[in-house]
This record gives sequence, structure tokens and C-alpha cells, in this order.
Amino acid sequence: MKDNKKVVYWLLTGCFLIFVMVVVGGITRLTHSGLSISNYKLITGTLPPSGEAEWNEAFELYKQYPEYQKINYNMTLEEFKDIYFWEWIHRVIGRFIGVVFIIPFLYFLLRKQLTKPTIKKAVILMALGAFQGFLGWYMVKSGLVDRPDVSHFRLAMHLTTAFITFAYTFWVALDLLYPSRKPIEASFRNLIRWGYAALLIQIVWGAFVAGLDAGWIHNHWPFMSEGKLMHETVTQELSPVWKNFVEGKSGVQFVHRYMAYVVVIFIFIIAWKSRKMTLTLPQKKGISWLVVLVLVQFVLGVFTLLLQVPVWLGVLHQVMAFFLLATMTYTLHRFSK
Repeated sequence: MKDNKKVVYWLLTGCFLIFVMVVVGGITRLTHSGLSISNYKLITGTLPPSGEAEWNEAFELYKQYPEYQKINYNMTLEEFKDIYFWEWIHRVIGRFIGVVFIIPFLYFLLRKQLTKPTIKKAVILMALGAFQGFLGWYMVKSGLVDRPDVSHFRLAMHLTTAFITFAYTFWVALDLLYPSRKPIEASFRNLIRWGYAALLIQIVWGAFVAGLDAGWIHNHWPFMSEGKLMHETVTQELSPVWKNFVEGKSGVQFVHRYMAYVVVIFIFIIAWKSRKMTLTLPQKKGISWLVVLVLVQFVLGVFTLLLQVPVWLGVLHQVMAFFLLATMTYTLHRFSK
């Protein structure tokens, strides 16, 4: 029997591990741990330093790079071990995800339990996973040259690719869980697609905010500093003006603030229009959860800003974005096939 439950469990296990990876990645980012391991050893790097000599060697290597020299020059070895842990576990989970995807895929392939369409989809999702690993290295590399921070563009690529990899893996699993076809309301499906695109844009600008530490300014709501809808720094930090919205702290926060309203409006329009339609139970549940999660995420975003991004709340905000994307993926799937 092809495309059986084992294949679905495999894909959903992959989804769960990507979720764990995103959570640990968020902690790594918010604890400023991402540059603690400045080399990349695919096999030997799986094990952390085992003795004092190896720890000192790793610490001395860290001292050669900008983050230590410009920010953490008073750091002790014990403090270094704390930030090393989060980056190390983040990389170990990445390796484990690779094993979890590749080994079962080969097993199912040899046992002829995959249809040709599923084989193609599985190859694509593994290529996405490999690309995600490359982006992780590419991102870290940007923080080891002359500045003690990674490029926010590379951070956004790394995070967004993780979300897309998850969404695609989940979509393939849903294809197997719901093999039967049904009539599609094309205009409503397209509305959900637009909402999906808005959510992805919001995730990208959320990564920009994280990469630029833009959550530590304008810690007010509903307005920015000085009670202004659009603070003057939004357009004055950089030149030309458009650069502010992709590279300026105030500018990217401005986009992320007000894009949140766009996402909420899209989801409320989807919910409102669905009231006049005859829906299946999965479709009803998908839309109901969308409304709940987008409201929770909006509130989390407000408090993350007001409280100046405490680690636990920043991670929770990222986790909720993940759940919202998962629900949007599920809902779009239920209105697409």
C-alpha cells in the first residue's frame, strides 16, 4: 500500500521537529547566542567540548571575532558556556532533522510505499531543508566579519525558509490525509491566498525587527513614540527614504506594526465571507482557529513591544506566528482540494 499512515506520521514528525527548531532558534537569537560557535564541523561538531582544554579552545576561537571584541569582552568562560549551549543544540536539532527526513525517505522509497507525486514533493522538501541549513551558515558568517550582528536580511531568509519548509511539509501530509477531491470556490480560495501572502510578508518583517533589534524602540501602543501614528524617525534614519522600510529600525517596526492590522483584517474578511457558504467541519474549524490565533498573536505582539521583548514573550510571539501559519496552511488546503 502506497502513501500509508507511516508516511503521514513521518511528515508530521518532520513538522514537529521544524517547530522545535524554530523555538530553539528564537531562544538562540534572543539570548544573543548565535555567534558563539564560529566554525562549522558537520560530524565532529555534533558533540560539545568535553573538557576544560576543549572549552578554552572554543572560547579562544570566539574571542577572535567582533561579538566578543566589541560587546562581550568581559565575558567569562562560564557565561560563554551558556550561550554556546543554545547555538550547539540548535545545530544538533538541524542535523537530527536531516536524518529524520533522509533515512525514512530512503526506507519508504526502497519499500515502494511512495507514489511518484509524493516522491517529487519529498525531494523538494528535502532540498528546502538543505537550503535552510546553508542559509544558517550564511547568516552566521555575516556576523563574523566586521560587525557583531548577523545580517537581518540573512536572518529573515533563514527564518522565512524554515516557515516555508514547515508549511510545505504540512501541505504534503495534508495531501495524503485528504486524498479525495471536492468542488472549489476559486474566489474564496484566492482570498485566503492573499491573506496567506500578507502573513508571510508580516513574518519577513518580523524577522527584520528581530535582526535589527527594532523591538526595543517605540515601546508604546497604539501609537509610536510621542503619541505619533508615524514617528519622524521612520523616514529620517536612512537615505534614500525607501531604505528606512527595509533597513531602518523605526521603519521596519512601522511596517511590522501596521502590517499586523492588515493580517487581522484579511482573516476577519475570510471569516465574514465564509458565513454565507456551506462548509465542511474541517473548513469551519480552520476558519474558527484562524480568528482565535490571529487575535492572540496580535495581543502577544502588543505586549512584546510594550515590555521591550523579554525572551519568553519574544519566543512565544514567534511560536504563535508558527501556529498561525500552520492554521492558515490547513485552511487554504481545505479550500483548495
